[in-house]
Amino acid sequence: MANKITSLSSLQRHRDLLKMEYEYDRKSFEVQSSHVSIPKKISAGICRYPVSLGRSYYNSLNQFVVEINHAPLEDDDHFEYGKTVQFFSVSYNEEIRVVKTNAQVSYATPTMLVVILSGRDALPALESVNRLGVQLGFDESSYKAMFDAIDKVMSVKDGRLFDLREILLGGVEPKFLDFSPIRFPWLNASQESAINKILRAKDVAIVHGPPGTGKTTTLVEAIYETLRRETQVLVCAQSNMAVDWISEQLQDRGISVLRIGNPSRVDDKMLSSTYERRFESHPKYDTLWSMRKTVRELYRTNKDKARAVKEKAEALEYEIRESLFSDSRVVACTLVGAANPILYGRNFQSLFIDEAAQALEAACWIPITKSHRVILAGDHKQLPPTIKCFEAERAGLSHTLMEKLVETKPMTVSLLNVQYRMHESIMRFSSEWFYDGKLKAAEEVKCRGVLDFENPLEWINTEDLSFDEEYLSQSAGRVNRMEGELTLALLTQFIERIGPDRVKEEQIDFGIISPYKEQVYFLRHLIKESKFLKPFRKYITVNSVDGFQGQERDVVIISLVRSNETGEIGFLKELRRMNVAMTRARMKLMIIGNVATLSHHAFYRKLWKWVENIKNSEC
Repeated sequence: MANKITSLSSLQRHRDLLKMEYEYDRKSFEVQSSHVSIPKKISAGICRYPVSLGRSYYNSLNQFVVEINHAPLEDDDHFEYGKTVQFFSVSYNEEIRVVKTNAQVSYATPTMLVVILSGRDALPALESVNRLGVQLGFDESSYKAMFDAIDKVMSVKDGRLFDLREILLGGVEPKFLDFSPIRFPWLNASQESAINKILRAKDVAIVHGPPGTGKTTTLVEAIYETLRRETQVLVCAQSNMAVDWISEQLQDRGISVLRIGNPSRVDDKMLSSTYERRFESHPKYDTLWSMRKTVRELYRTNKDKARAVKEKAEALEYEIRESLFSDSRVVACTLVGAANPILYGRNFQSLFIDEAAQALEAACWIPITKSHRVILAGDHKQLPPTIKCFEAERAGLSHTLMEKLVETKPMTVSLLNVQYRMHESIMRFSSEWFYDGKLKAAEEVKCRGVLDFENPLEWINTEDLSFDEEYLSQSAGRVNRMEGELTLALLTQFIERIGPDRVKEEQIDFGIISPYKEQVYFLRHLIKESKFLKPFRKYITVNSVDGFQGQERDVVIISLVRSNETGEIGFLKELRRMNVAMTRARMKLMIIGNVATLSHHAFYRKLWKWVENIKNSEC
């Protein structure tokens, strides 16, 4: 009885915190919609303006869509499949009015947004607007899916979902099969051990994959091996990008993937695996299309006959849908995407959740309700879920299901301990601080560098240079312009030292990271204005820490921005962000920051001393 109470109270607590986040998010959206200027919304990636209407048509899923055209975007924004959007008009006296039309993103490109409307009747309201814009709406549907999942898990009285609830959140111990280990000679020992634990797990297994340790490789191999024993598995992740990445890897292994939802980037390879594209390529699709067209025509003249044809169309649609699922070994979607009506009534023996450490617990429960056992993969020492409400975050909303299981069910965890990305000197501090010194560098990367006799890890101290941070606003954040200028100068000098021809020939790439978005924008501006860097722009990426999650570059420069006399470092105290930033570099890492300011915190104080003590590698 105590275990039941523990699991239910844990879920109730999480639900209460999620409600806090929901209410805060909704109120923030209302303020933002009313008071934030269009240029600021555009720079934040939540608005496209001006736009114009393009083609409108029924897609293969019988949804009415319209193409929204606009000037090319310089940066990525947050318009992804399934997101709610809101149209608005701008009068000649600059008054903004919302157009009352419900719409969802189907897919986005740098020059076009394809949105799903509630029906053809919604189009005239948009056609009547001259100065049209579109912005992200409040994401009510995602919250609803999470609340529904939690409520379902809390209300269950028996069955497999009840068992999983008590194992994952209660005191019931997970069970494992007993068999001789399967050998995977092309993998390292920790990867092999992780796959065997997944195969043995009756209930749950966790793959803890620090940066560069081949988490995706391990997960793909585990899925491949699982499919020797099962007909189909469900694969989920928090973001569309993460779903795309693992789907690509699975396809490369020759595994048939059915992608629910549209990919984050529109290319033929990924689009061909989507439910929509597979649906419209089915041999019986033309017949279905003809029937749907007949229904739309008959509804104006003979509704009874229209209903009869509609019933036949729905039966054929069901037949096509079942055919697509039966032909697919992997069904892939985001966590929230698992609430898609297409998946109603479907159950899977195994669920794989990638990047589980970035996912809210509530989101994880959506696909868990459709599964018999759960495999979670990620790194809880890197970026946590994004929480907007500080009180909810402080109270524990960011404490993920994966973290809870690592703490309470350590027997389920497999640590991948060989990394294939970083020079050993770059890796070592992160290993000591975050991973108890358990990481080791693979021989092929251990001593890999850009330049001979070059220290792979440097900290450029700005405390004597009078580089002052500027606080712009709560939404814009902080910027350190002099530090930005220094970052540009260091990048330029390093390219010159490497040799411009060598950079191009070997395609050496560079990442510039800052925790502050305004610094990111400023650095992008400097690079755009630099004549020297123009030929190298395709090799240079400037982004926030969040934007670099899952990526790597040969050379990384981190601009920490904070420089003040009081030692205030704000959200640089979120050390998991620094772990991400520091572990993106393959061969060279440069940190730029005011040691006097940052050393007020033990992490940065130790990091500075660590860097100072490093000698040139014996390699």
